[in-house]
Amino acid sequence: MADFPSKVTTETSPPNSHSSQHGGNSLRGLTTNVTNMMDRSFIRSIPAILMIAEIFFGLLQWALIASAPYMVLPAYGWVLFVAVTLWILTTILFFVILFSVQRKLTAVPWPLTVMVYNGVAAVLYLTAFLTNAASVHPFRLSYFYGHMAAAAFFGALVTLAYGASAFFSYLDWKGDGGNAATSTVPT
Repeated sequence: MADFPSKVTTETSPPNSHSSQHGGNSLRGLTTNVTNMMDRSFIRSIPAILMIAEIFFGLLQWALIASAPYMVLPAYGWVLFVAVTLWILTTILFFVILFSVQRKLTAVPWPLTVMVYNGVAAVLYLTAFLTNAASVHPFRLSYFYGHMAAAAFFGALVTLAYGASAFFSYLDWKGDGGNAATSTVPT
């Protein structure tokens, strides 16, 4: 037992030196930092699920239109513009909220901004959906009829998703997130 203290060394090393010397996983620290930055409660919320649906179905819509000869009808230029633009903006907004960037940009009134964005997106997608649905008929005898009809269907789904997002963002902006019965104090 008397030899124990002489065998102990108190040398320290930087935390990453051990893993880098032995070929350790340098991505482990990166993934830990990224997952710590994510707002996990947002992922499980209804607005996040609606945004994921908007991104997914919007991608399907514009991919179906882009795979067909959409240049035949000028109306599809509008549909494609709305679909691609809102897909990009919604993807950016999703990551802004997911990584809590809006908490760092306090000068922007985020609930109002998100509500206005979703309301405008719902109206734009409604016009794009109606344009798409009205323009399917000229493709009825071609191979691309199914593409354009499916694109109209996915446009309807995205329009409904943006409408629901506008409703939930309105509730968030209004600040009426709770039940009145649970917020009152009994006397």
